[in-house]
Amino acid sequence: MTDNSPLGAGADKPLRLGTRRSKLAMAQSGHVADAVSEVTGRAVELVEITTYGDTSREHLSQIGGTGVFVAALRDALLRGEVDFAVHSLKDLPTAQPEGLVLAAVPVREDPRDVLVARDGLTFEQLPSGARIGTGSPRRMAQLNAYARNHGLDIETVAIRGNVDTRIGFVRSGELDAVVLAAAGLSRLGRTGEATDFLSVDTVLPAPGQGALAIECAASSADLAAALAELDDPYTRVAVTAERALLAALEAGCSAPVGALADLLVDGQAVNELRLRGVVGSTDGSSLVQLSTTGPVPTSQDDAAALGRELAAEMLAKGAAGLMGERAL
Repeated sequence: MTDNSPLGAGADKPLRLGTRRSKLAMAQSGHVADAVSEVTGRAVELVEITTYGDTSREHLSQIGGTGVFVAALRDALLRGEVDFAVHSLKDLPTAQPEGLVLAAVPVREDPRDVLVARDGLTFEQLPSGARIGTGSPRRMAQLNAYARNHGLDIETVAIRGNVDTRIGFVRSGELDAVVLAAAGLSRLGRTGEATDFLSVDTVLPAPGQGALAIECAASSADLAAALAELDDPYTRVAVTAERALLAALEAGCSAPVGALADLLVDGQAVNELRLRGVVGSTDGSSLVQLSTTGPVPTSQDDAAALGRELAAEMLAKGAAGLMGERAL
C-alpha cells in the first residue's frame, strides 16, 4: 500500500489539524497540536470546520446526536483537506468509517459531570423546584432518578449552546443550575466556576466522556504511527469497553446511556477494570444500572468483550425499552 502520509511531504509544511470552531474545541485541539508538534517536529496549524451540530438549533434528541459534530471533520479528512482531526470521543459514532483510523486516545481528563449553580450551591443544596438545564437525556434520566430516590424536587430543562451560553442561563437567573462536563471546563481553564462535582454514583458520565480522539486517514501510515505516541493504553481500553457497551445496546450518542470503566488499584498495582453502565427513562421513573469487574484487558478485543457482556445483561433487564428509538 502506498503511504500518503503528510510526514513525507516536507518538514517545512505545517500539519493541518481539523477542529470545530467552538472555544472548547479550539482549546482542546490547541493542546493536541502542541503535543503533535513535539513528537513530529512539525508545526501544526488549526483548520476550523463547521459541523451540522454547530449550526443547528434543534436539540440533539431531535437531530439525532450520532455523528452530528464529527461528520464534516471526517469528510474533510477523507478529501485530504486536513491531515488529522481531534474530536471529543463521546461525540464519535461507535462504528469506525472505512478509510479512517483512530490513531490515538490521549490520557483522559476527569470524566465526571459538574454543576454550575447560582449562589455557589451544590446539588444537594438546590432549593425545592430548582430548574436544572442540560441538553443530555442521560443526565436528565439520572438526575431525575436521584431526585425521586432522595426526595428532591427538581425540574430538568432541555437546553443547547456552548459553555458561555449554558452558564449564561444561570447568570441571568433563567435557571438555577446547569450540568456540564468537568473536562470541558478544565480545558477552558474554568474549573473554578463549578459549584459541585457530581459523583459517578449520582450521574454516570457518557461513554468516552473526558477523552479525546485523534483521527487520521488510514493511508497516512507514518502520521498514524507518530500520533500513536500520544495514545494512553489504559484510557484506550477503558473507553473501548464503554463504547462497546454503547454499540451493543444499539444506542446513539444522544441516548440516555451512561458508562464508565475505571481501573481498580490494589496497593500500587492496577489489577482489575470495573465497568458500570446505566440506561434510564428521562423522567427518572425507570433505571437499569449494572456493573461488572474483570482483569485489566490486554487487548481492545478483550475490552470490547467486557462491554458487550455488560450490555447483554442490561438488555436482559429491560434496557432496550428505556432508550426510545435505537440506533441501528
